[in-house]
Amino acid sequence: MPDVITVRVQTDSDSFQDVVVKIERPTFRKPFLGGFKNRKTGVEFHNAGSQTIPKKRPDKGIQLFCRETQTVFEKNKPQQTKNTTSTQMTKIGLYVSNMSDKILSPGKYLTAEEYHKCRLEAVIVLQTYFRRWRAINVVQNLREEKRLRLAWEAQEELRKKKEKEEKLRREHERRLNAKTQEDFELLYHDLELWRQEETDRINTTLTGPERKATFCGLLEQEAELIALIGRHRLNAHEENHQKAVLRFLDKCAQPKRWKAYDGKITEMDTPYTLRARDLFEIYRSISMNDIPKDERIDILLTLRRTVKEHEFKLTGEIVELIDREFDLLSREVKECNLEGLRKRICTLFLQYIKTPKFNPEVARILKVPQDPLKLYKNIKFCHSCENYLASTEFPVPANSRTIGRCRLCCKLDNEARRREAFLKYKLILNNLRKSEADYQDDAKIAFLVQHQDLQYIIDSIWGCQSALSACNDLYDLVMVRWDKQHEWSPWNTILLTKDEADAHLKLHNLQKAYNAAFIHRIKNKHIRAKTYFDQIPVMASLLHRSDNQPNTN
Repeated sequence: MPDVITVRVQTDSDSFQDVVVKIERPTFRKPFLGGFKNRKTGVEFHNAGSQTIPKKRPDKGIQLFCRETQTVFEKNKPQQTKNTTSTQMTKIGLYVSNMSDKILSPGKYLTAEEYHKCRLEAVIVLQTYFRRWRAINVVQNLREEKRLRLAWEAQEELRKKKEKEEKLRREHERRLNAKTQEDFELLYHDLELWRQEETDRINTTLTGPERKATFCGLLEQEAELIALIGRHRLNAHEENHQKAVLRFLDKCAQPKRWKAYDGKITEMDTPYTLRARDLFEIYRSISMNDIPKDERIDILLTLRRTVKEHEFKLTGEIVELIDREFDLLSREVKECNLEGLRKRICTLFLQYIKTPKFNPEVARILKVPQDPLKLYKNIKFCHSCENYLASTEFPVPANSRTIGRCRLCCKLDNEARRREAFLKYKLILNNLRKSEADYQDDAKIAFLVQHQDLQYIIDSIWGCQSALSACNDLYDLVMVRWDKQHEWSPWNTILLTKDEADAHLKLHNLQKAYNAAFIHRIKNKHIRAKTYFDQIPVMASLLHRSDNQPNTN
């Protein structure tokens, strides 16, 4: 719209006049004063407002608004005003009663010094009672803290005693009912301790032919104990093998699981998992003993229908064994005479389940790759048993430069000669790796160290005892970082009890917490460890280099 417009105005019935109108632009936005809307036409009508520019106040040259004129300053000043009073006495023509009058006599005058002295004595009395009340509260708090401390110490002592008794009970139970490899290591270790005690007793008490005869008897007793442990190991191995097979089949039969965005777990069965679940139920049924004859026949018929879906040599052997058991059951053969046949059926059916062609889900869990070419990678030769094994079957100490014997040969050598128990060192190593994983700073040296290396660190360098309290109970000892700002290594570690380790990790300045002699002794141990494990930094750098290589590619 232009700034100037011409408007024609009708002045008379037949006369018009052109008027020039100058449009002034508003300097502020027009406020909305309401209005209404026509529902039929949709036209909006706004209430009109005055378009006149607000009148600006003239500048008088005087500052009307300032802090001095708007701020009130108050001032309090005491003043004493005059108060006119009067007294009236008895006189001629006026009687004033003196019955209620009081005779006042001046007391002892109290000077300012005496007044302040009196106030000071009163304050001292108040402070005395307040300090007594406060001292009573402090003593009560100290007594309560002492009581709580003694109760906590007694509770901790009782807890440690119960833990020690539970640990001894578990060790005793593990020796009586050995099932794992660590349990049999404890048995062989106890056997070696018993043999050494008997040998020392014989050498100190007997001489000549009697000594030789006693040694022969000791050798026979040792051989009997070794044979007894061997028989118990065979039974435990068979039981553990059966449990491992059931865990393996149950893992194959598990449905697919994933977590949704809301945290809920979703499960889904696929045709492969359903097939694995059916085979698992059949295997568990045919492995059961002491079942009625009719149920056994139904299980065998189900097994026969399942394996006859595929025509292979393995399925043919299973069907042949099933027919043989049918024939023997019809002839009323005793159950004890059928154990061998039933074990063969279970073994062949387990081989059938582990075949990916019959059970596709098992290919996801099998450790042996289906491609034979993959077996040639990472294969090493054991010079002791002269077998080619995977590289994971060889324990590699941190300071070794070549690959030695496999794990099985090391285990046999330990049982035949040294008979050492590594359970305590494995527990310390597991606790160390868990604590290093919690730091989340890409620590790797703790995962390169094996339990043989940790045994050398604890026995040879740290003397198998805590650096602070000299506690020699390995079940209560842990290895933590000496400086928690750097990753764990044999030259950045300290051997402490669990309580001492918790307190050590809370320290921020080691130089202030420990004296110079203690720090010097720890540094000497670190130098010895670094001299022994001089190859670990190279291995760690190789691991870091292998991690960075895929990112570069």
